[in-house]
Formats: sequence, structure tokens, C-alpha cells
Amino acid sequence: MAARTKTTAKPRPAYRCTECGNQLPKWVGRCPECNAWGTVEEYGAVPIRTTAAGPVSAPARPIAQVDGQVATARSTGVPELDRVLGGGLVPGAVVLLAGEPGVGKSTLLLDVAAKAATAQHRTLYVTGEESAGQVRLRADRIDALSEHLYLAAEQDLGAVLGHIEAVGPGLLILDSVQTIASAELDGAPGGPAQVREVAGALIRASKERGMATLLVGHVTKDGQIAGPRLLEHLVDVVLSFEGDRHARLRLIRGVKNRYGATDEVGCFELHDEGIVGLADPSGLFLTRRDKPVPGTCLTVTLEGKRPLVAEVQALMVDSQIPSPRRTTSGLESPRIAMILAVVERHGGVKLGKQDIYTATVGGVKLSEPSADLAVALAVASSSTDTPLPSNLVAIGEVGLAGEVRRVTGVQRRLAEAHRLGFTHALVPPDPGKVPPGMKVVEVADIGEALRAIPGRRRAAAKPRGEARGEARGEARGEARGEARGEARGEAPSAPPAPRQARVAAYPEELMDGWEPLDSDELR
Repeated sequence: MAARTKTTAKPRPAYRCTECGNQLPKWVGRCPECNAWGTVEEYGAVPIRTTAAGPVSAPARPIAQVDGQVATARSTGVPELDRVLGGGLVPGAVVLLAGEPGVGKSTLLLDVAAKAATAQHRTLYVTGEESAGQVRLRADRIDALSEHLYLAAEQDLGAVLGHIEAVGPGLLILDSVQTIASAELDGAPGGPAQVREVAGALIRASKERGMATLLVGHVTKDGQIAGPRLLEHLVDVVLSFEGDRHARLRLIRGVKNRYGATDEVGCFELHDEGIVGLADPSGLFLTRRDKPVPGTCLTVTLEGKRPLVAEVQALMVDSQIPSPRRTTSGLESPRIAMILAVVERHGGVKLGKQDIYTATVGGVKLSEPSADLAVALAVASSSTDTPLPSNLVAIGEVGLAGEVRRVTGVQRRLAEAHRLGFTHALVPPDPGKVPPGMKVVEVADIGEALRAIPGRRRAAAKPRGEARGEARGEARGEARGEARGEARGEAPSAPPAPRQARVAAYPEELMDGWEPLDSDELR
């Protein structure tokens, strides 16, 4: 029962314009309504509303006596969505799913509506953006038909509440909250007042009936949820549906969750037949090749608690303009600029006159610093035209002083890489427990990481004629130097140490048949 209100009058000054009757909370010299000067005068008092104590809906009880079984989560039928929700939908919970247009929100929720509908828990799907026939066509395409799934096309809040009374669903899906309006309020659908009223009415209905509710929300051009910020505070769970419309990958992230953690991520793949969950999405972020190519490096990123193996690519070409290009795709531009400066300053790789392009594979966006080391190795690999081994992953954050810092979840990342068949890894010092059978090389700075890059000898890759010419030139230079030294009375210098002797001082080879690169080759 609603609380009673009573009106009491207290002496509080109020002001009114004697010309137009406009009421004002304080005195001003000029009336803002009629622009008349000196017509605002004090009069009477403004009644103040206060709320008196009233009857309660249920007496307060000790928390240990409250039955928690009524709030047990029920599966939606989509495991990837259950992962993000914390096990499923809790009866009475209100979930807000927001995402850009065309990302697949309606397709996913229609699939959820069909899979969650049972004889005991019917599903009501209310659409305010499409007609019932259009939704039926999509349901035929993705095979989301169920006799316990009810469909309605409404844009009035009163009609939506009427459908809830008639169907008595266990799950309500509203697409979308910005298209529903209440006849009791003025303003167009989607306005702050309308969104607040619609959300409040549906939340009250959900709590009273123990009905789970999924609300679709629009986003602004900045990626924020449209409508008042109060909407995110009212609901129990806020999910963000992300993805590039030109890529197949879709991600659901938990922004707010009263019933579980917010560090879980659900992965989906969008195709012509609908949207399906991906229990092992790492294959989308890798390129299958017969042999390794220069400019690519693999890393392991954490999306929530889920480790994903991703590929970073770099391409360097001679610049034809005074200011070389720095283009990124799927990576943060400021972060890439910092890594390029560190590679050039502390790694000895000359990048000043090169156009540099960096990108990820499969549409994944890497924003955490654990991919820094992989980007640096990909750039160095492209600079020297030296491919990295296909069974190598690089994990670590690169600092401005050239140091390689630790990142969170190194053991989980290595375990995922080992599960997918990767046998070698470059990691920061003290990585913790290493999976058996996996070879891990600890690097403290970017210089050690670049020296640990496996690479074939330059001479082996050059044509035979060039190798002979270089040998003749070196022989002529050495003979001239020795002759000049003998003329000056100097003892002949010792022959240079062979390359194998210099290589022995560097870290152990990561792969048979490969040699660590020399710092001279990197320059």
C-alpha cells in the first residue's frame, strides 16, 4: 500500500509578477516571463509536502530467515550469456543490454527467448521497433520458434502491462525501452522522463511477479547508453554488446551485475543463420599459414577471466612523405607510438623514415598492456624481414625505460597457449608455475627480447653472387689493412671471431635451425 502524504503550510516566502501572474521561487528585478521591471512582489506562503509513516508491505525479518531459494538463477539456454550473467537469469532480475545498431542485439535475444521458453516459464517478446511479421521472418531464419514464445508489437506502456497480465510470462524481453511511452506523461518516446517511467513500471512488475526482464537499450554516438543515467542504477545487470559490423566476432561484457562478477566475457559468432556462442574463440584471432612470415607475433590477452590467443601484425615500408605514417587497427594509437619510441631508443631498430602499419587479426581489439611485447617483436621482425617461429607467444608490458613488466594472469595465459599447442614463450621475469613441456624464456628488457628473436643467417638468404662479392670485398679490406699495419710496424691483427662464437653469448636458441639476431642486424 502506498505511503500516505499530508500537506502542511509553513511560512516560506513566495513571489509573483503582478503583470502576468508568473510565480517565482525568489525575488528578481525583472520578470522572466513578461520582461516587466519591478513587478515581482512577495505574497503568501508555499505549501510544503511531507510524507507520514504508513503501513508496510511485509514486516522486516532477520536476514538469516529470508528464503534465498526463490532467487536461484535459471539458465537462458545460451551458455555464453549464462557465463556473463553469473549462471543465468534470477527471477525478478532486470537486465539492460545495450549496443550499437546492427550489432545483433535483437537476433541474440530472440534466440534466448525461444530457448528459454517452456511450459512452466513462458516467454513474452515485445517489440516496439518492428512489426510482428518482421520478427517472425527473423525467427524462421534463425530457427527460433517455440509454442511457448509469445510475440507482441506495442509502443504503449499500458498495453505492455496488459500483455504481461494476460500471458503471465516468466521472462519478458522488451526491444527496446526507448520506443515505449506512457500516455500519462508528455513527451516523445525515448525522452528522459518517458524512459524513467517505462523502466520504473517494468521493474515494479518484475519484482512483484518474480519475472525476469531483458531490456534492449540504445547507445549514443559516444558509446554511452542513451537516456538518463538513472536507468543504469535502477536495473540489476548492465551488459554491453560489442563488435565490429564487418567482423564475425561479438562480445558481451558485464558492466554491472548484482548477482555475479563483472569480469566475465561471452563470445559469439554472427553468421547468416543467426548468432552462436563460441566456447573456444581463439581460432578467430589467428591466421593459418604453412610457414611463418615476417611481421607477425602471437600473444595471449585476457578478456575478463578468459584468456584468448591473438595475433599482432606489423608492416614497415619506406616512406614517400616527410612525416611517415603510423596507422593502427584494433590497437590503441598512443600505446603504439610509445612502443615504437621504446623499440627505436632501447632496441636499436631504426624507424624514423618508415611507414608503420600495425593491426590485429579477426577484429579483436587489444587494449591491455600485455600485448606490448608482441607489438615490439612484430615491428622488429618486419624491420629485419625475419619471421618468428609459429610456436612462440610473447607476453609482457613494455615501459618507457625499455623494461618488460609483469602483467596479471601470466600462468593462465601460458596454460591457454600450451593447450593450443604453443611450446615457447617470451615472458617477464618470475612468471610463476610453467606448464610442463613448455619452454619459457624470461626477458627483463626490450634488448633481451630482441636478442632472443630466432632468425636465419643473412648470408644464407642472400644470392650466391652477393655472398661472393661480400667475401671478396672483406678479403681485400683485410689485406689492405694488414699491409698498412705492416708498413707502420704494427703486428697483424687477429682474425675476427666466427659468428657462432658471438651467438653463444646470447640466450639459448628457441628453435632448432634458428639463431638469435645480432644487434648489428637490427640496426
